Amino acid sequence: MLRLYRFANGLIREIPVTDQPLEPQVRAADWIDCYEAEEEEKAILEKLLMTDVPEQDEVDEIEASARCFVDQAGIHVHSLFLTQTEGRHTTVSVACILQPERLITIRDDEIADFRLMRMRARRGQLESHHPSELLVTLFEQKIENHADNLEYIHRQLDKVSYLVLEDEDAELEDAISQLARLEDSNGRIRLCLMDSQRDISFLVRHLRSHPELRETCREIARDIETLMSHSAFLFEKINFLMGSTQGFINIEQNQIIKTFSIAAVVFLPPTLIASIYGMNFEHMPELEWLLGYPAALVLMVGSGFAPYWYFKRKGWL
Repeated sequence: MLRLYRFANGLIREIPVTDQPLEPQVRAADWIDCYEAEEEEKAILEKLLMTDVPEQDEVDEIEASARCFVDQAGIHVHSLFLTQTEGRHTTVSVACILQPERLITIRDDEIADFRLMRMRARRGQLESHHPSELLVTLFEQKIENHADNLEYIHRQLDKVSYLVLEDEDAELEDAISQLARLEDSNGRIRLCLMDSQRDISFLVRHLRSHPELRETCREIARDIETLMSHSAFLFEKINFLMGSTQGFINIEQNQIIKTFSIAAVVFLPPTLIASIYGMNFEHMPELEWLLGYPAALVLMVGSGFAPYWYFKRKGWL
């Protein structure tokens, strides 16, 4: 699917794809957003790029030289974006190709940042005058989304913190599960921030003809530094809560083991007495006593109460 956009009076506007030949419409667009492109659409893009459309395997490569480079097609930036699948954050790579007359983005996943850009364009809220500015605006939107996600993680951590430290009836196993998910999300956001930091540094070096955009990129870089510091703080808080949760679980388990241990010690002397007088030897003088049975019962109760009283006095119960 191709979504086409044009600049109009300082704004970026989406233009509908008509039944007319597709290639002239694509060539007239200032931003071509390619989402799960079909073969015909790929063929048109290859004419514009004068090379093959990058496959997802190529876009996903992690080497710096494979993610940010310049060739005859234009300035290539393969950037990580955050998306959500079944309630969990994942990262996907998007190929951004900046040419003097247009911006081309190629992706295989639905991404919130692109959806928000499209909504802003439809409402006339997306200001841009040329493709370079549009690419920088896309990165601004991306960083804003990361900031929102970090704020969400912070709010969720506050809830888990209350659950672990204040709620005595909380299910601590659920808290560990929540913390694991939050740590995974925070790690993916941090990975996107690190990737964006490299992309912005690359753009600063290659947008020399746009000093105002270079300054905007530097502001984005400062925002990224701030968010990375906040992400590091969240990692520390998650680790603290994870350690606290595991500590409380260990205390509960130790309390259970302690209860069973004390019960075993309390019932050991009565069990010993019952075992002795349960033996079937012929010569056992106590068996002939008139008060032998009640004496054995008293002895068993007393031997059980004695360790209980001792533990109670020591404060172990």
